[in-house]
Amino acid sequence: MAKSEVFEGDQSVAVAKVTTELKKELHRLVKAIIEDSSSEDENGFGCIDRANQTLQALKELKEGGGKQRSSSIKRLNDNNRNNNESSTSVWASCPQEFRCPLSKELMRDPVILSTGQTYDRPFIQKWLKAGNRICPRTQQVLSHTILTPNHLVRDMITQWCKNRGVQFPGPLQYPEQDGLTEADRDLFISLLKKMSSTQSEQKEAARTLRSLTKRMPSFRALFGESLEAIPQLLTPLAQNKSQTEIHPDLQEDLITTLLNLSIHDNNKKLVAETPMVIPLLLDALRSGTIETRSNAAATLFTLSALDSNKSLIGKAGALKPLIDLLEEGHPLAMKDVASAIFNLCITHENKARAVRDGGVRALLNKIKNRVHVDELLAILAMLSSNQKAVEEMGDLGAVSCLLSLIKETNCARNKENCIAVLYTICYYDRTKWKEMREEESNYGTLSQIMQNGTSRAKRKASGILDRLNRAINLTHTA
Repeated sequence: MAKSEVFEGDQSVAVAKVTTELKKELHRLVKAIIEDSSSEDENGFGCIDRANQTLQALKELKEGGGKQRSSSIKRLNDNNRNNNESSTSVWASCPQEFRCPLSKELMRDPVILSTGQTYDRPFIQKWLKAGNRICPRTQQVLSHTILTPNHLVRDMITQWCKNRGVQFPGPLQYPEQDGLTEADRDLFISLLKKMSSTQSEQKEAARTLRSLTKRMPSFRALFGESLEAIPQLLTPLAQNKSQTEIHPDLQEDLITTLLNLSIHDNNKKLVAETPMVIPLLLDALRSGTIETRSNAAATLFTLSALDSNKSLIGKAGALKPLIDLLEEGHPLAMKDVASAIFNLCITHENKARAVRDGGVRALLNKIKNRVHVDELLAILAMLSSNQKAVEEMGDLGAVSCLLSLIKETNCARNKENCIAVLYTICYYDRTKWKEMREEESNYGTLSQIMQNGTSRAKRKASGILDRLNRAINLTHTA
């Protein structure tokens, strides 16, 4: 009753509002009809029907009395409710490939991650800002965090919406999180000052900075505004020369804060080139808790996204403690360690350092035990361009290990990496030809790769077989 009295008391305002809404709806429907003018499907006719209903409602509002106007408004509300229900039904029936793997909803701004997977921009940005460095769907380590618009998927979603007579929703808008107040800056300065205070204040400030730099990109950016900020942050670690004097929780919080800072692209060069940073990360790799060691490895991985940092980190001697941690094989640290070693070994000089520091033996031992095969096999394939590494692989039984792995894995990339390593061994070490010929004779492993492998794997397998066949022909000729 109250609602009716309010409506009757302010009918002219209500009519004006409804007229405006009807005109907007009519404009949208006419535009949809024009764009779909070549379509003869029922969705096109649905737009025409709704346009006719809207025109009729407008006519009744202009010509009719109060009762008729009330009826028109009620019909409009019913239509809007039906349309909303229809739209909800449409969104619920959208194809799976149009849904974001994180939100499970229709993507409004599809973007491609470095792994080739597509996500809705705000949801994958939230994932990355939380400090995650793997693809949510594939669990692969990200080579970079650049997001590329997926115009093809966006166009497909737009066309799908158009075919169903619904409007493509625009990107979700989120409030900016990077605005800083004076209070934020004052807090930042006061937390850094506490790093020169008592240990209890250091621990409290480090814990707060770890949390802030994880949640707020703006706080990560603040460290880039002053050359003194990072040295101030690390004062407790730099002051305590003996690792036994550093409280484990304090070390973990400070190293993890460094990791959070390194995620910010503009900080990568500054962090790595701050003189005390890499030595302190290496100390943490050798002596911290497993969480601290894992986060130190993750920081080196994140920093090594820059080519200049790869060289800097390698020269500082980072590969030896990383390989030592790899050999220990703690599950919490393995992915971060493998990612860091892989990134560093992209440069030629770091490959030689990894081989010198025992990388081949460590990698093969883990692969033989089927530990993180995907990541470690990729590193082994990368090291196979180093002749000394190939010689070690031959001596350490890599041929039999890789041949058995080819037979048991269903992963095309793993097969490709196996055959790439075998190709280099075949090229450099003739003593392994006999083992490869026997494998081919008994199981046809190389021939199967030639038939079913990736294009690169096929080329490498063909190269091995050609070399083996030529050797047999030369033997028979002699």
